[in-house]
Amino acid sequence: MTPVTVSLPTPTTPTAPTAPPIAVEYPDSDGQPMAENTLQFEWITLIKENLDWLFAADPQVFVAGDLLWYPVEGNPKIRQAPDALVVFGRPKGYRGSYRQWQEDHLPPQVVFEILSPGNRPGEMSRKLLFYQQYGVEEYYLYDPDSNSLEGWIRQEGILDWIETVQDWVSPRLGIRFDPSADPLVIYRPDGESFVSYGERSRQAEQERQRAEQESQRA
Repeated sequence: MTPVTVSLPTPTTPTAPTAPPIAVEYPDSDGQPMAENTLQFEWITLIKENLDWLFAADPQVFVAGDLLWYPVEGNPKIRQAPDALVVFGRPKGYRGSYRQWQEDHLPPQVVFEILSPGNRPGEMSRKLLFYQQYGVEEYYLYDPDSNSLEGWIRQEGILDWIETVQDWVSPRLGIRFDPSADPLVIYRPDGESFVSYGERSRQAEQERQRAEQESQRA
């Protein structure tokens, strides 16, 4: 009798189900206060509000204060929240955080930090390295307690310290700094100085009253 050969199917290893990708969370808050005292808060709002006014007519300039910036997708631990930031080439509008990969990969070109007594030299050194690594073009650091201003500008791939900030004009913003005044005075390109919202409201009210008086005379 001729033996019959039977081919048995090769056992297959069952394929493990593919796990769904884990969603990465990018918190909108780091749990830190915006400012440690009223002086720091006043300077943060002064700079942010005046930059808002300066670029109010340009829909492609985004200005924010104390907004978390995530430069690297997939790594929410890499982040900073500058006291004020400006991004040219991105539309105005609401953001819970600035996620660079969703913003045409554009980093903030200009950032500001306002020192408070709680800031440590090591912390500020890490911020400088962060801004250098992730593409900031101009970085300004102001200490309102000592009226001390420092600045850095990107040169040949690194943020280079600006030796003389007296009457320095920001290449990106067009604003001029006068740290010889106490406190610091910042001038718009039209020569008007940065003023608080309260001062601007007072000026507007004076203009309204002046116009009303002129109308009554007429």
